[in-house]
Amino acid sequence: MQLLSTHRVDSVAMRLSLFTDYSLRVLMFGALKGEAFSLSEVAGAYAISRNHLVKVVNFLSKLGYLDTRRGRGGGIELGMKPDKIRIGLVVRRTENNPVIVECFDPKTNTCPIHGMCRLKGVLGEASRAFYDSLDRYTLEDLIGGADRPKLAKKLSLVA
Repeated sequence: MQLLSTHRVDSVAMRLSLFTDYSLRVLMFGALKGEAFSLSEVAGAYAISRNHLVKVVNFLSKLGYLDTRRGRGGGIELGMKPDKIRIGLVVRRTENNPVIVECFDPKTNTCPIHGMCRLKGVLGEASRAFYDSLDRYTLEDLIGGADRPKLAKKLSLVA
């Protein structure tokens, strides 16, 4: 799938967690590298704390997106081919709070107009559209195309 390289965003109502952001970056790094890499390489490439990345890598390996091996000859590698990793699913799995507004969660809902208001339906529709859009893309889509060599160079994966 072709991604728009010059996409202008005037405002963004949704914000992904840093955990999701870092998860996507680690996966992109691994796909661009195409071979085993270390936490230190990723941390250096993105200027991210190694400690933050430990949690991300552990979580992604539990989901099967990454394979990790300790010791000599070890490292981190993609556990799946980049064209099999759907971005929408990664975001769903890494976001720990998919509730947009209180009324989406029956356990914590205290809204006095719940059931009479159309906001929940409108926001639900928007959320589905957001994930439907992300579901159209794979990890390969994020790193492919004309910008791939520039991405690899920026992350110090090539000289």
